[in-house]
Amino acid sequence: MLQAGESSAERLMEYGGIQRLPYSDLELFQRKRFIGPELCQRLIGLIEAERRPSTLADHNGDQYFRTSETCDLSPGNPAVQELEAQLLELNGIDPAHGEPVQGQRYDVGQEFKPHNDWFNPQGQDWEKYCSVAGQRTWTFMIYLNDVPAGGATRFTVVKKSFRPEAGKLLCWNNRKPSPAGGEPLGNVNTLHHGMKVRKGLKYVITKWYRERPWG
Repeated sequence: MLQAGESSAERLMEYGGIQRLPYSDLELFQRKRFIGPELCQRLIGLIEAERRPSTLADHNGDQYFRTSETCDLSPGNPAVQELEAQLLELNGIDPAHGEPVQGQRYDVGQEFKPHNDWFNPQGQDWEKYCSVAGQRTWTFMIYLNDVPAGGATRFTVVKKSFRPEAGKLLCWNNRKPSPAGGEPLGNVNTLHHGMKVRKGLKYVITKWYRERPWG
């Protein structure tokens, strides 16, 4: 039985076509062609219509830390509903624990410097972002297009890079068990860098899940 807000390697591998990367301290998976070209194009259209400058929790003073554009996609849109249904089939996580689907657009030279998706409990924005729904548990990220040059996602601790390919899914567990058997901890091995696009545009969908239902 999965805990609320959680998936598992066993559940993901049941879907078919999922590859687990060989890291003992990081649950990281990929699947090529998770969604088809037609759905990718519909989602790209939504991002283009709604994009705005990206922001940061716990801003570190570096105005160039995250230079992409972002949008939250409407849960009532048919393309978003189709995506959500496919993610549920894959991960089995109660949709109530999911944040709104987020789209990102990277132009030439734009990036998201190395960061974790989980929130720092000692961070200045912990109460703002986590008081209701708790910590992020899993990340599911989907590339929507091929990028001519640059734009890879690099997991800096394990030194593994993923090239953007239309429809390809990356997903990972943001937490690891506490050595003392208490609450799970944020996994520092999930540190990743949305590297600069060198040519063309990069479109990405990200879906995050929480410990408790999204408020």
